[in-house]
Amino acid sequence: MTNLEMILIALMLAATTIAVVTFWRQKISDHGQSFAELRGQLSQMAAQSNELQRLIAEQMAQSESRVSNRLEQSIRDQSERTTNSLTGMAEKLAVITEANKHISALSSQVTQLQNIMSNKQARGSFGEVQLENLVRDALPENAFNFQVTLGNGKRVDCLLQLPNPPGPICIDSKFPLEAFRKLTDAANETEREVARRLLESDVKKHIKDIAEKYIIPGETAESAILFLPSESVYAEINIQLPKLVEASRKACVYMAGPDNLMLLLHTVRAVLRDARMHEAAGLIQNQVDLMMKDVQRLEDRVVKLATHFSQAERDISDIQTSTRKIISRGEKIDEIDVLDVEEATSTPQKPDLLS
Repeated sequence: MTNLEMILIALMLAATTIAVVTFWRQKISDHGQSFAELRGQLSQMAAQSNELQRLIAEQMAQSESRVSNRLEQSIRDQSERTTNSLTGMAEKLAVITEANKHISALSSQVTQLQNIMSNKQARGSFGEVQLENLVRDALPENAFNFQVTLGNGKRVDCLLQLPNPPGPICIDSKFPLEAFRKLTDAANETEREVARRLLESDVKKHIKDIAEKYIIPGETAESAILFLPSESVYAEINIQLPKLVEASRKACVYMAGPDNLMLLLHTVRAVLRDARMHEAAGLIQNQVDLMMKDVQRLEDRVVKLATHFSQAERDISDIQTSTRKIISRGEKIDEIDVLDVEEATSTPQKPDLLS
């Protein structure tokens, strides 16, 4: 029961009491003789009113207790939610702080990378390191060498050791970053065209140098590879400078970005595997030929041994024949001896005429 309901009940009881008192007052004025009965009834109503007030007070106390408990529970719940929210915010702030640290470190690395790219020597080392990582990931250790000095005294970044044909293939890393950066920073088509011609000139010079330095008849393959350590540079050249691509093919210097170089290296690995298989097949064939010769000699020796066994068998047969003859003659001799003894005992002796 809510406070409003209890207040409404109290008001109704008060209105009822007032109505009853008014009624009885009228009765008293009309009938003075009933005053004693009215006093008794008023006393009874007063007692009932006191009981009603007591019940109302108890109900109000219970309602206040329930409201207090609900309010206390609501405050605890709100406090718990607030604590959880603050804890979550603290965790998110910690994550944001850690992310800011990573961003700061990444910004520092980007700055260092920009410093590397702005220096030609450092940029060249960056391309060589990327080339070395790609080659080491794709090929076995005995299939390549780095910083190899060729017969003409020129040093190449990487030499792939392939069997003839095609022979060892030279790979040199070049990074025409200045011209490409001017191309990407160009504000209009005129500036882009100027930067594109500068990029074409730089790459054409690299192609010429590689063709002259790293294609040596009798020592290397008839072609070489120009490694561009940026897919953006490689794509720009292939899309916007088709004449430069054609010129590189005529010079037998093939351009490759990181993805194309990896594909080429996997092809080289397959070629090396086939070469090793052919070499192993040749060795196996030689061993098989030697084994067949050994088998032929073994067959000849088995035939000779069989001949010896056949002769030994004939000799044994002759020996057995001689043995049987000897035994037969011995038996006959034994029979002759027996007959002589029997005749000697069975023949009567003749009287000696001289005796």
